[in-house]
Amino acid sequence: MTVLKIVALAALASACLLAGCRSNDAGARAEKAAEASVGTVNPYLWRASLDTLQAMPVASADPLGGVIVYDWKSFEGSPNERVKATVYILDTRLRADGVKVAVFRQTNTGGNWVDAAVDPDTGTQLQDKILERARSLKASELG
Repeated sequence: MTVLKIVALAALASACLLAGCRSNDAGARAEKAAEASVGTVNPYLWRASLDTLQAMPVASADPLGGVIVYDWKSFEGSPNERVKATVYILDTRLRADGVKVAVFRQTNTGGNWVDAAVDPDTGTQLQDKILERARSLKASELG
């Protein structure tokens, strides 16, 4: 998956958020779990992670440990390619180094999913989108 597709996914998630839609039940459960564990991870980074990757299904979420694991997702136009991500929230403070995103990619070759290279900038770009969203959430709450 190209960086542009990932960034487009993030933009779609943001637009979907503005429209008030939800990604899935697992995402809603992750949000509720985070609300119940205030103080264990930065709530802006947690919410921003769910918002930014909203179009991807949540496989598991651990608000105490600050980990959100997203399941494999194929996108229209690329049926023989799929991606997944794991978000690590590393701090209780809203800091640039408080979030890490690992992105994984596979291609379907002869009916088998095979690991493929991911542009190293993809994780960084997603981290930047999460941080941008987290700052926006914090600013809207304060202002």
